Amino acid sequence: MKNTKPIWKQSRRLNYSILESGVELKKRAYAPGQHGQDKKKQSEYGKQLAEKQKLRSMYGVNERQFRRLFIIATKSKAVTGLAFMRILESRLDNLVYRAGFASTRKAARQLVNHGHICVNGKKVDIPSSLCDVNDVISVKDNSKSMAVIRASLEA
Repeated sequence: MKNTKPIWKQSRRLNYSILESGVELKKRAYAPGQHGQDKKKQSEYGKQLAEKQKLRSMYGVNERQFRRLFIIATKSKAVTGLAFMRILESRLDNLVYRAGFASTRKAARQLVNHGHICVNGKKVDIPSSLCDVNDVISVKDNSKSMAVIRASLEA
């Protein structure tokens, strides 16, 4: 199920900037809601859950995808945490964001969904597809003139 909650509220609840700009936390540095300013000591389970939710919201992955990727990481021979982060970082939408073709992960996801990105010369429109180390990621020739892509490449 797609997460449609306000990102600023989520960021304040997790005390972490999901958009990675820090704008959400500048206005109010406490959690949302009536009891947002009340400081409660968090349990170990609460801390782990908050860290998991940070990862999920940052990479834009829902719970089922997250669990599937974690199972793949568990089956690998490497340390599970490192393998899991490697898998999350090798998703196509994240690589498009890291390459600078888009200013946010959501924008990168939309670019991939709309078919503006090629992997090894072939159009790929699945943002969750995993890429290998030697894959060449590029913008389609007729999409290079888009204002969004030009602006993010210049920045």
